[in-house]
Amino acid sequence: MSLVSALANVHSTGQFGDHEGKDENNLLRISEIKNLLIVQIVKYKNSKVSFENIDIDGLKLKDKPLSVINNKDTRILWNGPQNWLLVSTKKDLLKNISQNLNETDFAVTDLSHSKAIIEIEGQDVKEVLKKGCPFNFNTLEKNNSINSTYNGITFTVDLLDDNPDKVRLFALRSFGESLYHSVTDASLEFGFKSL
Repeated sequence: MSLVSALANVHSTGQFGDHEGKDENNLLRISEIKNLLIVQIVKYKNSKVSFENIDIDGLKLKDKPLSVINNKDTRILWNGPQNWLLVSTKKDLLKNISQNLNETDFAVTDLSHSKAIIEIEGQDVKEVLKKGCPFNFNTLEKNNSINSTYNGITFTVDLLDDNPDKVRLFALRSFGESLYHSVTDASLEFGFKSL
């Protein structure tokens, strides 16, 4: 199956908003991220299996709020109590996950084609997020993630870096275009380059 972009109808390249006379390096950069493996892993409540020793691409699952564990290819976001969202460039990792996690103890769901992913980078990223989300982004640090809403759209924020700020926003594919419009509209004041 070939991947059809969730934002193909709305994402176009160029410079937008208040970009005139500004150094291109100071503009926000907005792009759609595609071709990632996205897997939700949930431990069943009645399972007695310990998840602390489970190894996925060299990473151990942690049940700590806001935490993201990662390596060069894979990020595992805490999504809720005993609930994680794995994001990886390694497409073949799903087979490894399915073999290591017993289906009587864990629900493993491939969400790769059901999510839209928007990446924003620049010094004003948190200001853009504050415009549509009630979360206090001043407390969000590198390798933290949250679940919240942006102008009424449920989304997940993964803070990849903090110098400059770089985030990935995950939303259901059906809300991807609406989230994209909301985020780019909030970015106009700062000026942005769409890649």
